Parts: sequence; C-alpha cells; structure tokens
Amino acid sequence: MPFRRSKLNHRHRDGHVLVWDQNNLHDRPKGWATTRYFVTFMLFLGMANAYVMRTNMSVAIVAMVNHTAIQKGEEILDDECGDRELEVDNGEDGEFAWSSSLQGYILSSFFYGYVITQIPFGILAKKYGALRFLGWGMLINSVFAFLVPVAAREGGVYGLCAVRFIQGLGEGPIVPCTHALLAKWIPPNERSRMGAAVYAGAQFGTIISMPLSGLLAEYGFSGGWPSIFYVFGVVGTVWSIAFLIFVFEDPSAHPRIDEREKRYINDSLWGTDVVKSPPIPFKAIMKSLPFYAILFAHMGHNYGYETLMTELPTYMKQVLRFSLKSNGLLSSLPYLAMWLFSMFISVIADWLISSNRFSLTATRKIINSIGQYGPGLALIAASYTGCDRALTLAILTIGVGLNGGIYSGFKINHLDLTPRFAGFLMAITNCLANLAGLLAPIAAGNLINDKPTMGQWQIVFFIAAFVYIICGTFYNIFGSGERQFWDNPDNDEQKPSLESNSGTNHETPIGRLSNGNSAPLAITASESRQ
Repeated sequence: MPFRRSKLNHRHRDGHVLVWDQNNLHDRPKGWATTRYFVTFMLFLGMANAYVMRTNMSVAIVAMVNHTAIQKGEEILDDECGDRELEVDNGEDGEFAWSSSLQGYILSSFFYGYVITQIPFGILAKKYGALRFLGWGMLINSVFAFLVPVAAREGGVYGLCAVRFIQGLGEGPIVPCTHALLAKWIPPNERSRMGAAVYAGAQFGTIISMPLSGLLAEYGFSGGWPSIFYVFGVVGTVWSIAFLIFVFEDPSAHPRIDEREKRYINDSLWGTDVVKSPPIPFKAIMKSLPFYAILFAHMGHNYGYETLMTELPTYMKQVLRFSLKSNGLLSSLPYLAMWLFSMFISVIADWLISSNRFSLTATRKIINSIGQYGPGLALIAASYTGCDRALTLAILTIGVGLNGGIYSGFKINHLDLTPRFAGFLMAITNCLANLAGLLAPIAAGNLINDKPTMGQWQIVFFIAAFVYIICGTFYNIFGSGERQFWDNPDNDEQKPSLESNSGTNHETPIGRLSNGNSAPLAITASESRQ
C-alpha cells in the first residue's frame, strides 16, 4: 500500500483526484448508440438553439428598420483603400424608424437578462438539479420568440426590449446547467471532445442563424422578418419539450440506460462510491488560483471574441470595402473554421490524455494556448496587411479558427477542478466574461467613431490581441487539471458502494485508497493489482 500511495502522489492532492483513466475497471460500452452520446447530442442542439435565439435579432433588425428615414448623412468610410468598389444594397426599408442608439439598446436588452441569471442559476442547479432549469428556461426563451413581432409593433422599443430581456432570462441557465450535466454524464477521458462538441453548437447555431435569418427576412411569411422568430420559436419549443422528456439528470436517474454504461460513467466520475456533494465551498473557491486562471482566460476570450464577432463586419465594410452582400457570408467563414477546428483539436486533446502522453494539466494548457495565442497573433498580423483583402481575411479566418482550442482548454477545465461544483464555477466565469465581452464593442466604437482609419483599427486589434495573450499566459501559469482539495469527498454523505453486496464490507475497494481516513481516491485497475 505505501508503494502504491507514493506512486500516485504526483497525480493527486491531499489524497483526492478525479479519475480519467479508469477504462479497465469495467467493460467500456462500445459504439455511438449510447445514452451519454445522446445526451451530448441534445446539449449540442440546445447550445445551437441558444445562439440562434441570441443572434437572430441582429439580422432581423436590419430588415425591421427604415434606414432611409433615419439616414442623416453619408456613411463614413476609410479612403485608404479607396480603389475598392462598394456595391449598393438595394434592400427595402423596414417599418421602424429606430436610430442607431435605439437599435443598440434593443440588441443589448437580451444580454442584460442573460448575464444577471448566470450565478443564481448556477447555485439553483447545484441544489435542485440542472435539467429542468435548462429545459424550462429554453422553453420560455422559445415561446417568447413568438411575441417579438407583436411586442415590436404594439409596444414599440420598450415592449420589444422587455420581451428580449425575458428571453435572456430564459437563456441564462444554458451554460451553467449544461456544464453541470456534462459533469454528471461525461467520463473525464471523454470530456475534451464531448465538451467541444456541445459548445461548438454555439458556432453551429451562429452559422445556421445568420444566412437562414437573412433568407427568411427577404422571402419569409408574415412580412418577412417576423417569420425569423416564428420559425426558430417552433424549433426551440420542439427541442425544449424533447429535452425534458428524453434527457435525465444523471445516469442513476435514467430508467432505460444500459447498466454497463451507468456503472462505467459513475465509476469513472466518482470511483465505486456514489457520493452526495456538500454545500458550495465559497471561501475556498474564492481563494483558488486555478479558478482565477479559468476566470481570466474566459474573460480574455470573451473580450477578443466579441471584438471579432461585432467589429469584423464593420472593418470589412469600412476599410476593406467588401460589398454588403458578400460581407455577411465572408464574415461567417472564420466561425465555420472555428467550429471545424474545435472538433478536430478535441479529439487530439482526449488522445493526449488517454494515451498518457501528457498530463491533464499540460494538455489543457497546450490546447488553450493554441486557442488564445493563435487569435491574438492573428489580430496583430492582420493589422499590418493593409488593403490586401484576401490576405487579411485568410489571417483572420485562421486566427478565429484556432480560437476553437479554448473548448478543450479552459472552457471544459471547470469539470477537472470540481465535477460537483462545475456548474457554479461556470456560472461565475461566464457571467463576468460576458460583462468583459460587453466592453469590447464599446471600446472599439469609441476608437473608430468618425475616424475608421487603419491606424485606429490597428489599436482595436492590438488591444484585443494583448488581452488574449495576457489572459492566456495567466492561465498557463496558474491553471490546473487536478481535482481541487475543496472538492473533498470526505465531506460527502457516503451511499452504498455500487459493487458491494449486502453485508459485504469493502475496506479498500478499487477507487478507494486507505490513507488514514475514508476519502475515496480513484486509481486505475492496473495500479490496483500491483
């Protein structure tokens, strides 16, 4: 026993570690027709629906506004690439004479509701379970989408902002509750690719939403733009009902899951004991450097990502002088690259972990470095490409594509530190990261206001690159892939062992290591035989 303990010392802290290499404890369920893959697929669709609801207003509002009525002068364009021909968009004007400032309030109203519910839902999901908060929240979001056209026409700006605010409240549970469900359903050695698959739904939803919303605005029913909210409202409602019916809180609550798969998941996550988690250790979390590493990485990513997502179309129009018609399609290319790369790199990350080539901590830092240094360096390079449109677009596409590494980096790292409090940690980091993201368009807007020159845009890109690199470096210094001591199984109320029979006493079963107390320590089957 002393030999085994010394052998494991480099892989645990205070006798506790989250297992990711327990493949030999039980026969691993084969094939894709497994319950955890179905849960992953449903969460992917939920994330896609969430981002559709989040982004469709930015497309719809273009068709809703009467641009002729609010036009006060010629649009300011940079003349440093004046040889470019800017095509005229001959689209029809909408029915609302909303100024640019009013449009900004309308677009931001959703995010105020979204941000303020992050931490409360993280706490509630921890106490009462994540499933129903996620399902019912998205159902509210979807149902209120049907009210958007009515609110805009009957209630004006205030009515529309109120409906969008409620939609944001409904979408608030999506990230913390998704994280909490991943912690209960996905074994650690599958988290990189499963987590990336789920969160890549954000890019998938954006890629689907933008062109489809444009088509509906032009050719849809009920006046065009209202059909955007009716169509996506139906899709979201169907998903929400299906999610509430067919998905369950955890493997133990699922009535039809294969027993082998249930045992595989539970043993991989908790060892051979099913444990009940203690109250959230607020003080310990607030003192945890690995937690702050994730927080700063998340905030840096959101600032850089929002800079690219909100300002790239403007840069392409004002400086590179792409036509309005080609702008939307070309602006979506970087996010298509991000989606594809996130899928590819997640498989590499899980392979590095399961093959023991790198530790969990090293893998998270390597992949996250690609995800944050890549776009940072690309932004610096793009600021020096001048009027070369093809080169600029290629560099930015590569940079945003590499950003997909964050899903197998810091974005899934909450589950490594604390599988039982992962949803709460994600609620905190996502809330503060979204607040940081709101600063990006404000900073960019002030810098390029009335003077959209290459020099001013270079400052915008340099600030975002600096934030990416600094926050990525902080993560590399203080980040960790180890389960933290404050997620301590000693504080759990122990339930009967999954493998124990009535009247059988297992003093040191696989997954439990006697170290002077009864703290469960997960180990591999090969180590247990030594």
